[in-house]
Amino acid sequence: MDVAITRMSSKGQVVIPAEMRGNIAEGEKLLIIQSGDDLLLKKASKSAINFKDDLAFAKKTEEAWKQYDRGEFKAMEFDDFLKEVKKW
Repeated sequence: MDVAITRMSSKGQVVIPAEMRGNIAEGEKLLIIQSGDDLLLKKASKSAINFKDDLAFAKKTEEAWKQYDRGEFKAMEFDDFLKEVKKW
């Protein structure tokens, strides 16, 4: 893994250091993912687009856990759960 330091300009622009952009073409789309204070920069290839779906699922799962932690879920017996699902 390589590490480099860069800065953000007053216009919000970030320069990718030359030694790290060798296989990134001019005009190529990049995907930026934020998790807390961390940012992940990834080429927006077809696999990255699928990654967006995975990330959306992960966000929904994270929100469900938060709801669970807040006590917003209710417990029920399995048969009662199946009855509820059938209503959907």
